[in-house]
Amino acid sequence: MKKSSQADFGTGSIGKLLFSMAVPAITAQIINLLYNIVDRMYIGHIPVIGATALTGVGVTFPIITLITAFSSLIGMGGAARAAIFMGRRDNNMAEEILGNCCAALLCISVVLTTVILLFCEPLLMAFGASADTIGYGTGYLRIYAAGTIFVQIVMGLNMFITSQGFAQVGMKTTIIGAVCNIVLDPVFIFLFDMGVEGAALATIISQAVSAVWVLVFLSGKKTILRIRFSKLRLNPKIIGPVMALGVSPFIMQSTESLLSICFNTQLQRFGGDLAVGAMAILSSVMQFGMLPLMGMTQGAQPIISYNFGARNAGRVKKAFQLLLACSMVFTFVLWAGCMLIPKAFVLIFSSDPALTEISVWALRIYMGTFLFFGAQIACQQTFIALGQAAVSLFLALLRKVILLIPLIFILPRFFSDQVFAVFLAEPAADLLAVLITVLMFTSRFRKILSDLHHDSPVEQPVEKA
Repeated sequence: MKKSSQADFGTGSIGKLLFSMAVPAITAQIINLLYNIVDRMYIGHIPVIGATALTGVGVTFPIITLITAFSSLIGMGGAARAAIFMGRRDNNMAEEILGNCCAALLCISVVLTTVILLFCEPLLMAFGASADTIGYGTGYLRIYAAGTIFVQIVMGLNMFITSQGFAQVGMKTTIIGAVCNIVLDPVFIFLFDMGVEGAALATIISQAVSAVWVLVFLSGKKTILRIRFSKLRLNPKIIGPVMALGVSPFIMQSTESLLSICFNTQLQRFGGDLAVGAMAILSSVMQFGMLPLMGMTQGAQPIISYNFGARNAGRVKKAFQLLLACSMVFTFVLWAGCMLIPKAFVLIFSSDPALTEISVWALRIYMGTFLFFGAQIACQQTFIALGQAAVSLFLALLRKVILLIPLIFILPRFFSDQVFAVFLAEPAADLLAVLITVLMFTSRFRKILSDLHHDSPVEQPVEKA
């Protein structure tokens, strides 16, 4: 099992490999979306208080995203580094990376839980909560924060399962948690009448079950890389490069918190709670679009990283080209759906007439240039798979920090409909970011492939058809 899993990355058909890796990863990402989306669906339909409760839970999204971002800081950087060393036939170093990442995730969990529990209310007020919604936000977040350690283990270490070629096992991690969440949500929210607190409790119990699954697998006999107590220590020489490579996906996710502050404060200023509630729905739709894309890149990452480590330029190029094509097709389909039937997406989260009305027209604006977004994600995530920490960091900063945040505050100065202008910032920033990313990638990717062509592949077997 170990030999075949590793050899397939270097010799198997790129198309079959990407399909076998990406489909479970995409499925897992979509199912993982249910952890938050299912909560919002149930909360939004609570009688009488549904719309207000949904807005309250919506302002917790930045902090929940930040928790997930820390798992990506360690997990995505570590999984890519481990796959590169596996391509070099150095599984011992890959296992050292796994042990360091596991220790780092545990330390981060303790710090995040402490900070969130101590500063829960002021953080939510900064993220756009109002006097009417703060009670729902704090009720949800305090319980969710108690399960931070489970989130870190599931989101961070599951990437090491997928990067070894065990895509089906990685998918089962999220299926197990999602099924638990779907079953427990209505029980705690409606049967036990716990409201938003019940939704949070259902989520962390589900994450705990998934965390046990991940730890059992990575400590068992079937895995290639195994968690060993002797390697559960932080070595700056190992964890440093991991964090340098993981800082790009960390910024991509963590800046969602900063973005939410900017979006929600501006929308609260110009449109009130209704506009902030609409933003919760729009961000959920965008999240639906991003997670399948991230699933595709997670499927392609071990293939690209392994063959980069093995110095096989042809397979690196084939894997990227297929990833780009699949990403572009998906973003076009979702964009078309948002343009043609936006109300179908909105009604998933709320049936409130006023909230539905503003969300429908806002969704068309917000997702206006999403059809091009597949190119940016494919290029940016390929840089991570190739170990290009500096350029991936710049691209992560470009879209959100350099372009989007300034536009959120600049555009309302030029439009009489200031709520419209705030929503317009997203497609404007996306279009500029795609153009810059594609130009940078085209230039640098050619050089990377050229450098690989001058080196012989590392013990590369005959490629399969």
